[in-house]
Amino acid sequence: MNQTFYKEEEYTKRFDLKLWKQIFRYALNYRKYLVMIILVMILTAAIEGAFPYMTKYAIDHFIAEKTTENIGTFIAIFIGLLLVQTANIFMFIDLAGRVETLLVYDIRRDTFNKLQHLSFSYYDKTPVGWIMARMTSDCQKLGSVIAWGMVDISWGFTMMLIICGIMLYMNWKLALIVLSVIPVLVWISMYFQRRILSSYRKSRKENSKLTGSYNEGIHGAKTTKTLVREDENLKEFQNTSSSLYSASVKASILSSMYFPIILLIGAAGSALAIWFGGKGVIAGIMTYGTLVAFVSYMIHFFEPVNEVSRMFAELQNAQASAERVISLLNSDIEIKDNFINNHNGDQNQQINGSVSFSNVSFYYKKGEYVLKDFDLNIKKGEKVALVGETGSGKTTLVNLACRFYEPVSGSILIDDKDYKTIPLEVIQSNIGIVLQTPHLFSGTVMENIRYGKLEATDEEVIKAAKTVHAHHFITELENGYNTEVGESGNLLSTGQKQLVSFARAILADPAILILDEATSSVDTETEFLIQDAIDRVMENRTSIIIAHRLSTIRSADKIIVLKKGEIIEAGNHTSLINSEGYYYKLYTNQFMEEKEMELLS
Repeated sequence: MNQTFYKEEEYTKRFDLKLWKQIFRYALNYRKYLVMIILVMILTAAIEGAFPYMTKYAIDHFIAEKTTENIGTFIAIFIGLLLVQTANIFMFIDLAGRVETLLVYDIRRDTFNKLQHLSFSYYDKTPVGWIMARMTSDCQKLGSVIAWGMVDISWGFTMMLIICGIMLYMNWKLALIVLSVIPVLVWISMYFQRRILSSYRKSRKENSKLTGSYNEGIHGAKTTKTLVREDENLKEFQNTSSSLYSASVKASILSSMYFPIILLIGAAGSALAIWFGGKGVIAGIMTYGTLVAFVSYMIHFFEPVNEVSRMFAELQNAQASAERVISLLNSDIEIKDNFINNHNGDQNQQINGSVSFSNVSFYYKKGEYVLKDFDLNIKKGEKVALVGETGSGKTTLVNLACRFYEPVSGSILIDDKDYKTIPLEVIQSNIGIVLQTPHLFSGTVMENIRYGKLEATDEEVIKAAKTVHAHHFITELENGYNTEVGESGNLLSTGQKQLVSFARAILADPAILILDEATSSVDTETEFLIQDAIDRVMENRTSIIIAHRLSTIRSADKIIVLKKGEIIEAGNHTSLINSEGYYYKLYTNQFMEEKEMELLS
């Protein structure tokens, strides 16, 4: 389970304003809700700021003067403010919840859409666990911090301004003394900013590794059991989990140190208020109600300071998530339409099916060529088989023909046109592929076959299934075509999945059909069933076959024998056998092995 994880970009260690501008573009889609949140929180802060002043009035008027004059009006105002505050709380919880949900939806939608368009090379170097962490916890974190951050920040700053104003109004000298602790608070916040951000980045990185381990462990469960690797896998998982634990604990320790320091500063401010305010009361230059209000305001003042500080720390945490999501959204799409003469390309362009490789060179890793100055012409309607040992370049040729990758040099022509001038959607919608390991999506058999042509009728789906001899086994399933195939089709056998995959490709009626060892994973009986279907559907259709069982390609118009990215032999089955070259040796050795297996069985 050792993995090579995607190397993340280096980011600034400070608060990245440019990054957050990109994230907040999502929030601007819901500016109406955000404005309502700000207004509600301003009103909430104003009412909270009024309560200590009402306490001052009650002490100085009702208690100190020992009178109940206007107490009814006072009580009515107090109850009215409580009712309004109750409505405010309901409104901001409702609004913030909506904004959070909508933001998470929008960000996940865009990241998922980006993943649909990213080139194959992105998935070659990026583990699934990293992608899943970005799509789930990172997106959720951003939605939460933006929505509730707007609540806390708008309330916190408004509350601090109101309290500062009232304290300065009541006694500006005492207010300045109390507020002298603010510079210390700012310095501490700046100090912890860098350290908290760094710790959370590491924590998120380790979380991605853990998600990747989960994903790999689940997908490789059968292999793990057959190789009896449970204990070793558990040890590797524990190491990854321990790294996450250490990073998370360090981040938590920093946060747990930060907040008590803020509270300590708040206590110091309250102590200053009591000390100097108490002297004022004794000297008779300040009322007792004013002192009580001052202490109450100091407690209330550092509550919003604490909330703003907490949100500041949360922003450091969320910035790590923002960096990861934005890095995905900003990832380059290596294979994309880039028309010059025709701005949009002809989306209705028809493909006949001829494919030509001209001086094509390609590598996955720079300098390590898989193909070099490669030439191959495939005529319309021609059936071409690719044969060769593992690593000879067979699958690379198919990937290049489908434009999943592009040549480093040279050109690939479809219908005598450089395929970079043909829209990607046109190319890939005219190519049908049946892979060695078929992939089915969760859903029914009917839905999986129709995946090749979403507008297809039930009759067309059934016709495609009959063409590849899948109809018989499908009708014997519990619910026929409406039978659920399970995750990745695991409720069907490998042969049944292959037949469904073949029917899906045929339903799309592609101009070019590619079979990547499509019969190597099925039994002999199933192979016999689909071989006849293969021969019929290949008529008048350009076909490229990557074959392991050479007996399945004897009817090919042309057999291309590859070795280390070069064509060493080419011709039909008969001519290659007669030449008694490399293909002859491969074929006769495989023929003898199959005969021996038949005798043994």
